[in-house]
Amino acid sequence: MSAQEQASPAHDPIAVSASDEQRTIAPIVGPHDPRRFTDSGIEIKSLYTEQDLPEQLHLGEPGSFPFTRGVHREMYRRQLWTMRQYAGYASAKESNERYRYLLSKGSTGLSMAFDLPTQLGLDSDNPRCLGEVGRTGVAIDTIEDMRTAFAEIPLEKVSTSMTINAPAACLLALYQIVGEEQGLKSDQLRGTTQNDVLKEYIARGNYIYPPQPTMRLTTDIFEYCQEHIPKWNTISISGYHFREKGCSAVQEVAFTLSSGIAYVTAAMERGLDVDDFAPRLAFFFNGHNNVFQEVAKFRAARRMWAQIMRERFHAKSEKSMMLRFHTQTGGVTLTAQQPENNIVRVALQGFAAVCGGTQSLHTNGFDEALALPTERSAKIALRTQQILAHESGAADTVDPFAGSYFVEALTDEIEERANELIAKVDSLGGSVNAIAFITAEIDESAWGYQERYRLKQDIVVGVNAFEEEDVEVPDLLRVDPASEREQVERLKAFKARRDNALAQQRLQELKSAAAGSENLVPFIKQALKDDCSIGEVCGAMKDVFGAYSPTF
Repeated sequence: MSAQEQASPAHDPIAVSASDEQRTIAPIVGPHDPRRFTDSGIEIKSLYTEQDLPEQLHLGEPGSFPFTRGVHREMYRRQLWTMRQYAGYASAKESNERYRYLLSKGSTGLSMAFDLPTQLGLDSDNPRCLGEVGRTGVAIDTIEDMRTAFAEIPLEKVSTSMTINAPAACLLALYQIVGEEQGLKSDQLRGTTQNDVLKEYIARGNYIYPPQPTMRLTTDIFEYCQEHIPKWNTISISGYHFREKGCSAVQEVAFTLSSGIAYVTAAMERGLDVDDFAPRLAFFFNGHNNVFQEVAKFRAARRMWAQIMRERFHAKSEKSMMLRFHTQTGGVTLTAQQPENNIVRVALQGFAAVCGGTQSLHTNGFDEALALPTERSAKIALRTQQILAHESGAADTVDPFAGSYFVEALTDEIEERANELIAKVDSLGGSVNAIAFITAEIDESAWGYQERYRLKQDIVVGVNAFEEEDVEVPDLLRVDPASEREQVERLKAFKARRDNALAQQRLQELKSAAAGSENLVPFIKQALKDDCSIGEVCGAMKDVFGAYSPTF
């Protein structure tokens, strides 16, 4: 039996008709309608009682199936979440300074942001990259850049998350090489490569290859890490970017878990055993302002994934059924108007993530609607997490909202509506084949958001209510334009002094492997170790795989 046959639902997919649209998107009713809705179209009653609880609460115990109450029995009483602040800008040297600053202030993990050229697998000296080098993250072109980024940072003591997708295998290989140069065995390395390109096709656009070869590279990483880097989280299946593009909470759960289903199916079709790779899958969710819906969202997603893994994929290990996730507070919720209000928004969102049982958390800087965060705003964001951990009481007990009439009703409602949407994606052949449908659904939700703000049905403090005439602009981080020129010069010097013949040989070996069926990660690693650049490695694979062009 194929993995696809094993993964097929046990029941017929539930059709989601146009009349069900409000099951995932809040209706536009105007500011004078007395009803209240979450962004998922769930109507909120003025009072919840025991009558709103389901007949059977499927709570279970924390640390046990179906993990509604958390993936660990004692949760934060035993160990706090990883405080992982997302950072990276300009050069590898400047980013290294920010990483060491954050670690010195109490951050317990690194989250690496890359610039747009790196995310697209382009070298900094590519003419397409003019004006973008080092702007939205750090520019990484070669092994030399990676060495600089992690200089004086002992990788055996730090967990590093890398927000990289289409070129994920390249950055993983560079990190492994740097670890080896520090004298570490690869089984000592801990971290995550985001490695989720399905959401790039749907929500961000930072893709390189068509879906099929991209899925091959994704499962190559699963297979490679299982053997060589066993503590590495091989993918961070991301709903964050769906929410940033404008989807609702229900859509975020449904589309994220649908992506997870697609990746598990692809890995099983490769011949991997589900209980060998599934424990290293991780997820990435957004944190928004509606605290109660967000807590319910996290609880519902955990329960749904446990059931999917046991019933659809027949996983036997409970670790395969655990939905472990990172949360980042909502970038799209930050306002350029009255930016210090964002400190309060971020605190609420972080509180919801902690009460919902996140395994790691990034809190945004209050100035990020305007620029990359300054050291000051990054420190305030980190201090926000530390206050949540040590002053709020949220970490003192497991699943603190459990049993709430309101939250339990929301949890069940989100699960029901998200399952309907997953069934629709299933009926279209899964996420890989449903990209156009998912994109259209998110676009419709985003339009609804905008209309509700425009009509003042939804209030955003400082934007469509409580405005101020004086424009408040804090001190901002400004990337020196000279850093781009210096990065390009370093790259050209690197290419000039390497063994060019050896580099070309490695690129040709990679092309030959890409045309076959071998795991590509060892070939990528060898090419980068022998001084090929990321742009050259990604370009060699693009020569074989072609480039993705949307058809909708």
